[in-house]
Amino acid sequence: MDRIASRHSGNLQEPAMMSGFKQHLPWMVRRAGLQDAGTLVILCAEHARYERAPYDRAGKAALLERVLSDEPSRLTVWLAEANGKAIGYVTATSEFSTWSASDFLHMDCLFVREGCRGMGVGAALLATLVGFAHERGYAEVQWQTPDWNTEAERFYRREGALAQCKLRFSLAIGASEGGGESFSVTPSSQ
Repeated sequence: MDRIASRHSGNLQEPAMMSGFKQHLPWMVRRAGLQDAGTLVILCAEHARYERAPYDRAGKAALLERVLSDEPSRLTVWLAEANGKAIGYVTATSEFSTWSASDFLHMDCLFVREGCRGMGVGAALLATLVGFAHERGYAEVQWQTPDWNTEAERFYRREGALAQCKLRFSLAIGASEGGGESFSVTPSSQ
């Protein structure tokens, strides 16, 4: 599963082909490595744009290289490629659930480039991740998606996932390398 997780072929449209003609391109899913950090940054930027979120590329490739070189790495990444070009990716980290007292795999990102959606690439990326989770003995895979992304919601339900209604919160801690505001708590005196 570490080298090539799965091999598929599908009707993928080359981005340069705007005539509406679709060409059969073989594509595959493979485990990403250090050499893929730059490609991952580009995909993350496209993913962020799709999700209407800000994304600063500065320094991200070096940070991703660092975490991907950790043994064991906290981040696992797979790329879907056609003709040697990335068309999608999925990433995951290992987490622990206090309620179930078991490990679970957190799917941080799943993204397929426009023009390559609806061809089974996302399903293959998800299946690769689920296979990895099963091999490693994780109890489940968890993730979130923006509530406006009804296409993703349909996709995940079609793949057998159950939605859990929760809000996701984020709180910046301290000054980050990319700037941003810091958060601190001052104890109150009573």
